[in-house]
Amino acid sequence: MGKPDEVAGERPAEAGRVTVTEPGVIRRAIGAAAIGNVTEWFDFGVFAYLETTIRKVFFTGANETVGTIGTLGLFAVAFLVRPFGGMFFGPLGDRIGRTKVLSITVILMAVGTFVIAFIPSYGAIGAVAPMLMLAARLLQGFSTGGEYGGAMTFIAEYAPDKRRGFLGSWLEFGTLTGYALGATIATVVTTVLPEDELLSWGWRIPFLISGPLGLIGLYLRLKLEETPAFKALAAESQGREGNQTLREIRTIFVKYWRPMVVCGGLVLVFNVTNYMLTSYMPTYLAGLPDHGGISETTSQVLQIVVLLLMMVFITFVGRLSDRIGRRPVIFAGCAFMVVLSVPSVLLMRAGGVGPVFGGLAMMGLMLLCFNSTMPSTLPALFPTEIRYGGLSIAFNISVSLFGGTTAVVTASLVAVTGDLNWPGYYLIIAGIIGAVACFFTRESARRPLPGSPPAVSTEAEARALREHAAP
Repeated sequence: MGKPDEVAGERPAEAGRVTVTEPGVIRRAIGAAAIGNVTEWFDFGVFAYLETTIRKVFFTGANETVGTIGTLGLFAVAFLVRPFGGMFFGPLGDRIGRTKVLSITVILMAVGTFVIAFIPSYGAIGAVAPMLMLAARLLQGFSTGGEYGGAMTFIAEYAPDKRRGFLGSWLEFGTLTGYALGATIATVVTTVLPEDELLSWGWRIPFLISGPLGLIGLYLRLKLEETPAFKALAAESQGREGNQTLREIRTIFVKYWRPMVVCGGLVLVFNVTNYMLTSYMPTYLAGLPDHGGISETTSQVLQIVVLLLMMVFITFVGRLSDRIGRRPVIFAGCAFMVVLSVPSVLLMRAGGVGPVFGGLAMMGLMLLCFNSTMPSTLPALFPTEIRYGGLSIAFNISVSLFGGTTAVVTASLVAVTGDLNWPGYYLIIAGIIGAVACFFTRESARRPLPGSPPAVSTEAEARALREHAAP
């Protein structure tokens, strides 16, 4: 931390009671935070688009329904340990720093994905194969439990108040980048290679790429200093007891249960939409009669196109939330879910390139309202001293219960009832819950984070704020 009023140097500085962060530092902070999401969602994209292949490799001999549910179960099981990862890494990030913990989580996520490439098939070692896959997924889930909450905290604490929505949306730009990259590579591999080569070694190629991604993320994160908010907190906390983990967790659940509940509702609507589009739709479309009138490769390409379009618009919607507020954008997303969810599913069931693309685009519009605003909305629910811990725990409990299970629960409901409209019904329920949570959310656009002074990007803005506050 530099001298008061300093803006030209590399480090963020506090100008009186106004935090000034140099734009170059902000850009590097966004890149370092987003690369973790790229790594995490690269794996999700690969897993979703290789679902059929993974089922054949690790569930050899099982019928299609059992194999599909088993494969989706492997995907979902990682979410069972995410709350434990949040409880471990979140309070640790509040105690030893955001950058240290985020450096640990990004490398663990990359390792968990990378080792999957070396797991033998069911045909080679029998039931041990899916068990090894399970172990790798559990490592991914545990590390991811401390990743996303920390990345949101990191960007939010660096971002100026007036631009937090725009800058936070870049975190989800990283999500879309990772997923689109993973989905694209998986699609190319499955299209180019003959099935026997794909099943023997080709499916391993996308998982191998996660290693270099993790190293890039680690390098970027190690180059950054702590956020201004954590530096101030660390200075005030000198001399306190070293291990505050259990005390912080107890404080979070006892004192901050209201924001925890609100956070859980917002995360539910955000992630049910997210995983419905990115994790279940490839499987759902592949299971439609005649694949919805189009080839499996075509349906995969259409989804990638939708993700690319979302990448184009996400930062614009984030900027819009800085102007009109987070709550109107989130409410709009919930309304779209209630009104458009069933029509989007019916369009996909109608088949053909146009209808399938239209249905996917509707889901993309719903998700755009959430992934553009949640990275700036959720950190503002908690004060600095428990922000990483509170956000990580609430986020991962909700994701574990509702988000990560979306694919397997929806697939099971479709299989049991025979009603192909269940994805739409599920989204409607999530949209209603999200609207209720948004109603109880305080508007945070253009306001300082709780427990932090106002944050700006130039000394001129800081001077204007101090003059306005002067008696």
